[in-house]
Amino acid sequence: MPEKEKIRWGIAHIYSSYNNTIITITDITGAEIIARVSGGMIVKAARDEGNPYTAMQGALRAASMAMEKGINAVHIKVRAPGGNKPRIPGPGAQAAIRALARAGLRIGRIEDVTPIPHDGTRLPGGRRGRRV
Repeated sequence: MPEKEKIRWGIAHIYSSYNNTIITITDITGAEIIARVSGGMIVKAARDEGNPYTAMQGALRAASMAMEKGINAVHIKVRAPGGNKPRIPGPGAQAAIRALARAGLRIGRIEDVTPIPHDGTRLPGGRRGRRV
């Protein structure tokens, strides 16, 4: 009878803005980094760093690095720029999550950890806003 594979959990931190996507896989405590990939490590052109395709390739690369080190399941924490910047994750977030699943990693919880301001600094643009 085959021995059941033990599940080793990690945390996949996905930071996704419109300009870049950064995927970091850590151990369950979040202290030790196992794999780190950004959009700039995949493509040469700066305009392509935030694309879903780039995020997908980065997630596949990060997943293979994590699986080499014995991690076979991840909890996902998605983060947008937040603060007084956009609170919506960029186009690469969903592509990265799907790529992690297709790479063979088991997915636990998916959580949004975008920082929310509690009335911090004033927005740029002045009293009448940015005039386009």
